[in-house]
Amino acid sequence: MRILSGIQPSGTLHLGNYFGMMKPAIELQDRGEAFYFIADLHALTTVQDAGALSENIRNVAIDFLACGLDPRKACFFRQSQVPAVTELAWILSTLTPMGLLERCHSYKDKMAKGFAPSHGLFAYPVLMAADILIYDSDLVPVGKDQKQHIEVTRDLVIKFNETYGNTLKMPEPSIQESTAAVPGLDGEKMSKSYGNTVGLFEEEAALRKKIMSLKTDSTPVESPKPVENSTILGLYKLVANSADYAQMEADFRNGGCGYGDFKKRLFGAVWEYFTPMREKRKEILADPGYVEMVLSEGREKAGGVAGKVMARVRSAVGL
Repeated sequence: MRILSGIQPSGTLHLGNYFGMMKPAIELQDRGEAFYFIADLHALTTVQDAGALSENIRNVAIDFLACGLDPRKACFFRQSQVPAVTELAWILSTLTPMGLLERCHSYKDKMAKGFAPSHGLFAYPVLMAADILIYDSDLVPVGKDQKQHIEVTRDLVIKFNETYGNTLKMPEPSIQESTAAVPGLDGEKMSKSYGNTVGLFEEEAALRKKIMSLKTDSTPVESPKPVENSTILGLYKLVANSADYAQMEADFRNGGCGYGDFKKRLFGAVWEYFTPMREKRKEILADPGYVEMVLSEGREKAGGVAGKVMARVRSAVGL
């Protein structure tokens, strides 16, 4: 089983990225042949500062490796370094109905957030389909907000195979329910777009300041605290063991503890959870050539698979 997933280098990675995409992907690398890519071509739709994008790409690679991606188990590479993906995207685009893209909510969401309209944003689902299909992917883990793009991919497989014969493999989605469960500093879903993120590798003082700034209500110290939709509990559940989480929830219900105390506990749990990953990150940074070696080896493997798929596609369409 070949598993495919990608992550955009559109900024500093945060807890939402880790628990929503990275942690599930790292766990899946033991269940099949994992292909994980840095979606730098997709990032061009929102990051148009060359220096920032280059730095983001490297930091995403370092962070993913520090968090447990194992290049002995997973093929890890940059999207842009396998040119076949853009060729397939163009061929798919010649079969993609405009109405199919017009129904996609991602473009409308980006417009609502103030992004400038572009062909890249509009055609994003076609490039995502190419990402999936160029590697003969079997399983694609995605959050609920990306489910529609997998449906587009499956529609394009049907259309292509009906037009040119049985050429492209039909992928299956694996919906990651956890992606919507990571609250940001303001209680909304953690997202760079909302400016409410907690970075994976914040400095200790910066992390403490962010945790202590979490938005809470005005319930007095001695009173029970509401547990429903609590940002503190939502984050604590991700990083604490079950016994510690049960104790904090009980303290919420019983009263007698203030939000400041709960935030201190949350800070300690977040700091401890990522301590081994911080150490691994230091080791990676101490070996300047390691990241490029991993990405280069990943590019060779991914390119080999993509070349075979592209040969089938070219033959099918008559190129």
